[in-house]
Amino acid sequence: MAHLRLLLSHSRCHPQPHRLLPLFRFSTSNSGDPPPPTIKPVSYAPKPQAPPEEASSPDARSASPGWQDSPPRRFEQQPPNPPRQFTRQEVRFVKDAGPAIAPVSYPSRVAPLPEDRPAEDGAGEGVNEQDLRGEAERIEMNAERARRSIFGVPVEEETVPYPSLIPAAKRPQKVAIDLVDALREIKTSANEKKRNFTETVEAHVMLGVDPRRGDQMVRGAITLPHGTGKTVRVAVFAEGPSAEEARAAGADVVGGDELIEEIRKGGGKLSFDKCIATPMFMPRLSKVARILGPRGLMPNPKLGSVTNDVSGAVKAAKSGRVDFKIDKTAIVHVGLGKINFSEESLRENIGAFVNALLLAKPVGLKKTSKYVGYVKKFTLSSTMGPGFPVTIPSLSAAADDYSKAHVS
Repeated sequence: MAHLRLLLSHSRCHPQPHRLLPLFRFSTSNSGDPPPPTIKPVSYAPKPQAPPEEASSPDARSASPGWQDSPPRRFEQQPPNPPRQFTRQEVRFVKDAGPAIAPVSYPSRVAPLPEDRPAEDGAGEGVNEQDLRGEAERIEMNAERARRSIFGVPVEEETVPYPSLIPAAKRPQKVAIDLVDALREIKTSANEKKRNFTETVEAHVMLGVDPRRGDQMVRGAITLPHGTGKTVRVAVFAEGPSAEEARAAGADVVGGDELIEEIRKGGGKLSFDKCIATPMFMPRLSKVARILGPRGLMPNPKLGSVTNDVSGAVKAAKSGRVDFKIDKTAIVHVGLGKINFSEESLRENIGAFVNALLLAKPVGLKKTSKYVGYVKKFTLSSTMGPGFPVTIPSLSAAADDYSKAHVS
């Protein structure tokens, strides 16, 4: 067993096969052979070592004894190997394989100032004739670029000013005038335009109420003293004696259920301007309420169009009955006659309308005056003419004259 251990240790130190052969023979010998010679360990004298700071410098190495005789060590710095030459295919996968390119800096060039240029004889102080000629050519070239040609005709470009913010000009507010003066201005404006039809004198009243509130709704009806100046076609929903009275009063269309069916199947085409009905026909009119309601033709008891006195309602509608109602913007629009009426007739019609407007005033609007807080602005105009604001005192005088002449 000892021979085998010796053999393994010797093979590790000396792996050469030619040296293992005698050992193998020696190990396979008989047990009667003499024992192998004893191997004595060999010790060498320790080599002198220099301090770390002294060994790092070449001068310290040269000063130490036996430095040149000692073999080179592996940890000592070896000379650098030459750089490897990569192929074209390898260069694509190797970073910074090419030669390093050092940055190149060029001196900055500064244009010489006029005072730095040397003055030449005959060309003025610091001015060159060649430079002046080049500047003239440059100006001429810019002028040629500014010119355009359309079909061979030179056209100079217009110089567009820099855009600026222009404040919106406010329209001057018109000053309210007297009612009679406003009527004269309306007639003068209508006569100058010379329309192909007779214009209507319209009133636009801005009220100080809230149309969204039910207790401040303004609506009513008035029969104008001189009429509206246009032919009104009246339809009456009645049967029996009431229908005969309506025909005798001058109604244009009279009927019952057959008239309702004709309106429902007519596709929205109507041949009348006013509707009057007896109370018994109101439930039946629900079939055509979607047709008559949006056009303001649905009979209403508050406006006097639902009544048993059919003949009186027809005569009132024919003589110039006007219904008015406030819109979503708290303004009332109504026509009060034609432009060919006299000034006095138009004044009486306007006075009747203002009186009816005061009667329709909501109860909640209580002020020191019947106009303050209720009538904010009253404007008169023709169908296609400008508007003229009217003073409140002149309107109050016209309404008082009408009430004294007709109401009393």
